[in-house]
Amino acid sequence: MKRLQPRSFAACLLAGLLAFGAHHTSAQTAAAPAASAATGKTELLWLGQASFRIKTPGGKTIVVDPWLTGGPKTPAPYKTDISALGKVDLLLVTHAHVDHIGDAPDLAKMHNTKLYGPADMVTPLITLGVLPADLGHRFNKTGSVKPLPGIKVTAVQAEHSSLLVWKNPATNKNESHPAGEAVGYIIELENGFKIWHMGDTGLFGDMKFITERYKPDLVLMPIGGNFTMAPDDAAFAARNWIQPKMVIPMHYNSNPLTPGTLAEFQDAMKGSSVKVVPMTEGQSVEF
Repeated sequence: MKRLQPRSFAACLLAGLLAFGAHHTSAQTAAAPAASAATGKTELLWLGQASFRIKTPGGKTIVVDPWLTGGPKTPAPYKTDISALGKVDLLLVTHAHVDHIGDAPDLAKMHNTKLYGPADMVTPLITLGVLPADLGHRFNKTGSVKPLPGIKVTAVQAEHSSLLVWKNPATNKNESHPAGEAVGYIIELENGFKIWHMGDTGLFGDMKFITERYKPDLVLMPIGGNFTMAPDDAAFAARNWIQPKMVIPMHYNSNPLTPGTLAEFQDAMKGSSVKVVPMTEGQSVEF
């Protein structure tokens, strides 16, 4: 076997050190986005009713319950141009009522993004031809997925109903189709920050269990009454069962049948350590 001469050995050693240095620098560069994601901020834009756009610490965009073109309180420019939301990376719908499913099928097709929702809502959307089969993901009343790197979504109980109203193009008449059961979502972001979007719900005792199991930092909570919790019930849940760091009231101020007000909720929350973060439609907040 041919032995390396001293000069050749030194050259090989130098080359190896340079290669290691290059690999080490490359690994550090590759890890930089993950470190940035872990320390970045979360931005929420309220689009009215239960509709939110969430920009994650890792730069992804999550849209929940996008009732935009039909929403009476949807801010400009989103009411007339749903593409103004920008690229949608993850689309979540809690149930099939029009003020929640809204423009979700159109957004899914526009961005070639899967629509995640209750199984018996997604299936009729596909069989009726509203949504291509490859753009639907079916949950049931539970289940977790990791749809994007560093992001986990868990479906949880909501005490509500779900019905899909679809205009049949052959008859030009509305038809009602069963659409499973409503859910809420625990959305865990890249830095571990957890948001509980409750969807539409009344009080139910397992709110306490969901809190103990998933420990949400921020809760998006309906307060409008009639179809969901009223301000006093919402405050009872927030003060006694959930006790998150922060709560954003939603699903009020857009329908005469949801008369609950922000002022009533704030009054019912007086003395609580839970921070109420009031928002107006079109406003963004960061966490």
